[in-house]
Amino acid sequence: MKYITYLAIGIFFGIVMFKSEAASWFRIYEMFQFGSFHMYGIIGSALVLGVLGVQIIKRRNIKPMDGSDMSLQPKDKGVTRYLIGGIIFGLGWALAGACPGPMYVLAGAGYLSIWIVILGALLGTLLYGILKKYLPH
Repeated sequence: MKYITYLAIGIFFGIVMFKSEAASWFRIYEMFQFGSFHMYGIIGSALVLGVLGVQIIKRRNIKPMDGSDMSLQPKDKGVTRYLIGGIIFGLGWALAGACPGPMYVLAGAGYLSIWIVILGALLGTLLYGILKKYLPH
């Protein structure tokens, strides 16, 4: 039953992404050209909702849906890895015109060329998994 819940949430998220034009290459290009507030408004709204959601989870000590006893843990405070990762992410986003969420939305909408980007993202993730133990923490 939980997989149906995840699937329903994913489909709803995809519809919202597509209808809000957050998956539109033109909207993303427009954002990187500082030509419109549209994408900044979407990202800002997501940021605010995310911060509020995490605060609610922390304060009410909400457990995961699978019933495990995990809680949110603080992350390491390293600047370098976040800076390098952010630059790589941003460059990929600017070159592909899509970050991970909209990639799958665009695939579902029938844009076949996005599969090249998805393949690149999966290969990059695999490469990171292989090299992770050799990277500085």
